Order: sequence, then structure tokens, then C-alpha cells
Amino acid sequence: MPSGTLKTFQFLGLTFDWTTIISTTTAFVIVLALGIFLSRKLSVRPNKRQNLLEWVVDFTNGIVKDQMPAQSGSTYRLYIFTLFLFIFVSNEMGLFLQFGSDAAQVKSPTSIPLITLTMAFMSLLVAHFAGVSKFGLTGYLKNTFLKPAPVLLPVTLIDQVTNLLTLGLRIYGNIFAGEILLNLIAGFALPNNTLSSPIDFILSIPLEMVWQGFSLLIGAIQAFVFATLTSVYISQMVTKE
Repeated sequence: MPSGTLKTFQFLGLTFDWTTIISTTTAFVIVLALGIFLSRKLSVRPNKRQNLLEWVVDFTNGIVKDQMPAQSGSTYRLYIFTLFLFIFVSNEMGLFLQFGSDAAQVKSPTSIPLITLTMAFMSLLVAHFAGVSKFGLTGYLKNTFLKPAPVLLPVTLIDQVTNLLTLGLRIYGNIFAGEILLNLIAGFALPNNTLSSPIDFILSIPLEMVWQGFSLLIGAIQAFVFATLTSVYISQMVTKE
């Protein structure tokens, strides 16, 4: 992994770095291209691409069905599907597209805490919006913050902050740690980007393959966990206590 100070720029008084922008945009383009590729030429007799797309849709619909009331679930199926697909691609990107310079890098967007916390905040915002839509502003405030007893309001507020932090930092920790270990293994094989020991290089190959396979599994699990918890939070907001 390149080291050094990443280049940033200012826009509307905010500071942005190129790594976050390039990595997130790359993930977005991959998801968009994947969606277009899998959904081309849909037919009653599905081909392999359509079967894969329908399997993912059924999988995410199953998450929604298990966590949300049927009446509310249909409204948020597309959101959960898109969220799951974007996070899955973002988690696995660092296994195949991790490169760059001291100015900017391409890596898993979910290895950047700002991205994961933003997605967590967005999911919780959707959940609270669902509560307002279901019960109205007054009913939402009562159902979310004043039940089972108004005296527990401070605990409820702390719980909301905790949900944000755990949802965002869980996925960040897993993906960031996985990328760090992959870089350590690569550094063991090619210290200073040079082949200093053929034996170390040969020994590192199976280790790298095993860890990449494990990271692939972890990335899929974390996408599932994020989508499931988002469904749980939405369900809590649209269900009367």
C-alpha cells in the first residue's frame, strides 16, 4: 500500500480526498455495470445471468421478509437490494483493485470509516423516515423515544448513537483489517517490491490465496449483516412497541 499524504481538495468549505472519491466512484460504476449486464434481455425462460440476478433479488427479499412486516417490506426491497449489492462489491474490491500512489489509491470503499459511517447514517435516516411515514411525526416520536417509558429517553438516544457506530464501524473494522493483512503478506513475498527471497515468495502464495478466499467470505457476510441490521432498524420504526 502506498504511504504518504493523500492529496485533498476543498469544495464548499469541505475537505475531500481523492482516494475516497475514486474508490467510491469505482464501486458505483462496477455495481451499475453489473446491474446492466445481468438485467439485459430478460425473458420468461431466464439465462444464467438472469438466474444470478433473480437469486440475489430473492436473497435480499428474503432478508426483508424475515425482518419487516409484509406491508412495509415491499416499500424497502429495492433499497435493501441496492445496499447489499453496493456493499458486497465495495467489500470485495480491495481484493482485486488495490493499487495507487501517494496522491490517491483505489481500494475497498468500506475500508474507509467515513464511507461506512455515512452508509450507516443513511440507513438509520431511512429507518427514521419510515417511522415518520407510518405514524406521523407525533406518533413516530412517541413510538421511538417515549416508549416503553418517557424516563428512558436518555437510554433511547444513546441506543440510536450506538446503532450508528456499531453499524458503521463493524464493517469498517473487518474490511480494513483484511486489507492490512493482505498487504503484510504481499510485503513478506516482495519486500520493497523486489524479489529478495524465492522461498518467501513461494510460501506466501498459498497463504495469500487462503486469506483472499477468507476475505471474500467475510465481505459477503458483512454485506449480509449490514442489510439485515438495516431491515431490523426499519422494522423497529414501523412497528408499534
